[in-house]
Amino acid sequence: MKSLTKWVWAAILLLIPLHIQAKTDMTLTAKQQALVVIAASEAKGDIQGLKLALNQGFEQGLTVSEAKEALSQLYAYTGFPRSLNALGALQQVISERAAAGLATEPGREADPLPADYDALKQGTEVQTRLVGGKPFNYEFAPQTDYYLKAHLFGDIFARNNLSFVDREIVTVSAISTLPGCEPQLLAHIAGARNMGVSEQQVRDIPAVLRAHVGETEACRAERILAQYLGEQAQPAVNTVDFNVWPKGEPNTAYAQYFIGNSYLAIMEGGIANVTFEPRCRNNWHVHHKQVQVLVCVAGRGWYQEWGKEPVPMTPGTIIAVPAEVKHWHGAACDSWFQHLTYHKDVKEGASNEWLEPVTDEIYNKLK
Repeated sequence: MKSLTKWVWAAILLLIPLHIQAKTDMTLTAKQQALVVIAASEAKGDIQGLKLALNQGFEQGLTVSEAKEALSQLYAYTGFPRSLNALGALQQVISERAAAGLATEPGREADPLPADYDALKQGTEVQTRLVGGKPFNYEFAPQTDYYLKAHLFGDIFARNNLSFVDREIVTVSAISTLPGCEPQLLAHIAGARNMGVSEQQVRDIPAVLRAHVGETEACRAERILAQYLGEQAQPAVNTVDFNVWPKGEPNTAYAQYFIGNSYLAIMEGGIANVTFEPRCRNNWHVHHKQVQVLVCVAGRGWYQEWGKEPVPMTPGTIIAVPAEVKHWHGAACDSWFQHLTYHKDVKEGASNEWLEPVTDEIYNKLK
């Protein structure tokens, strides 16, 4: 039984890179991309996502020392509870990899600091560089000012088993997951640039977040990055958590009947989860000899029958579309949208008839 357990773990862990693939068209290295996902997963409290990202990082050359350092540093940004939970997950991953016979590079520990090391002096210099060469003093709360300088930027940033660049990539990625912390995210994007993170590396972070963490986090990072760069930010879009209801795969088989991109995830019992990006909607269509049921589970969208007023759809909205009724459904202009769909009262010869697209003239009247 023990050998079977090892074999099963080896199979699972070897398949993990298929779930979190490093992108090759980025200036962030594969290891740095793993750090983005590790930091964001820690900040969200997503332990399963964190374990996947740690395994992928180890496959890309991340060491235990670097992972431990990143998760320890994050207590200053996300709190001890999440940091300690994440370090516990790291211990589990190391044990599981060892049981599966997978190598995990320990890495080197940080060099010891000299006996006369002045954490406050060194931390002040590091913080001054991070904020752009201007002395920073938080006079409102002198003790917090001391903690920032002496402990965070003195004690923690002095540990040289993680570079300043990687530390700021970790910090920006984590804060991108924290709603309400946009001012801190803006400050740390600027700080990342001052610490040597290139503009393109910062631009890569939202793409990694979108691929492996969530649309909400990616949009937040993009919006604040645009603010930092003085670029036109995209309008705020309501996003959904694809960890709750899966996004699925691009709905290519029916793409010709949709304006915009949709995604399809087949669920149990013949139910499908359809995800619409903002402004995406299907053509007018008719279900012959069957009733279609729509159940909104996330985001905001619309349903409209021919000749009737549109009906808003929000989580919990259920609509039974009568047979032989011309209608359409899709996302609002400022929100992703997910609904479950299935058919009932299906009679012999049931079919779908796809008709003309829903024009912008009709769609743009929706509020």
